Amino acid sequence: MTRTVNLPGGAALPLIGFGTWQLRPRTAYASVRAALEIGYRHVDTATLYRNEAEVGRAVKDSGVDREQVFVTTKLRPQDAPHARRTLESSLRLLGTGYVDLWLIHWPTGRDEFVPTWEALLEARDAGLAREVGVSNHSPALIDRLAEATGRRPAVNQISWSPAQHDPVLLEEHRRRGVVVEGYSGLKNTDLRDPVLTGIARRHGATPAQVVLRWHLEHDIVVLPRSSRREHIAANFDLEGIALTDEDVAAIDALAANA
Repeated sequence: MTRTVNLPGGAALPLIGFGTWQLRPRTAYASVRAALEIGYRHVDTATLYRNEAEVGRAVKDSGVDREQVFVTTKLRPQDAPHARRTLESSLRLLGTGYVDLWLIHWPTGRDEFVPTWEALLEARDAGLAREVGVSNHSPALIDRLAEATGRRPAVNQISWSPAQHDPVLLEEHRRRGVVVEGYSGLKNTDLRDPVLTGIARRHGATPAQVVLRWHLEHDIVVLPRSSRREHIAANFDLEGIALTDEDVAAIDALAANA
């Protein structure tokens, strides 16, 4: 069973998600189907990705109960003036009455900053999104949203990898009760680094699996993406990799050398 983290509204967010960025529609459908067959129960898409229809069809065709699949989509900043209409379009494309998480993809302009967040909160209150959050926002921006509305984002999806590891930033999110989702963890990592290859060899794993497992050790949600079934399966097969405290510290230290 995939480990989960509980969000403020009670939704259980699986720590391993399947990312769909840059997956063209036909590939997105086949890859999401494969991911769900393998055992993923968390799928991440966005208006920007232009594959919501195929992601939704893959979830429907998988035979997995919709309630068992955590679906995330994201709002482009340029769509902020008509956020609710954009979400309704996403729901039609996804073929579902709600998403489990709706994120603001990047910070909007100053005038739209708080009103956009208020639109997300209204969508949550209306049942169109079980949880709402942000992506690519700093703790200071998260504080501005909370100060204006009294409600913090449940999640902040940000770029994260061993080279970007920042314990202070992680603690800033924890202190606010905001879950960190890390994207591009493999893309931004040198998987040939001797630290990673050595740890992988000791655990009978791949360097990619070691990096993903390292994210989980820090309770950071991971969103690996692949169009190859063997990689989709390997990226999900992390439970048998037991990193030691020394392993985690060695990977943490890669940030200092980046």
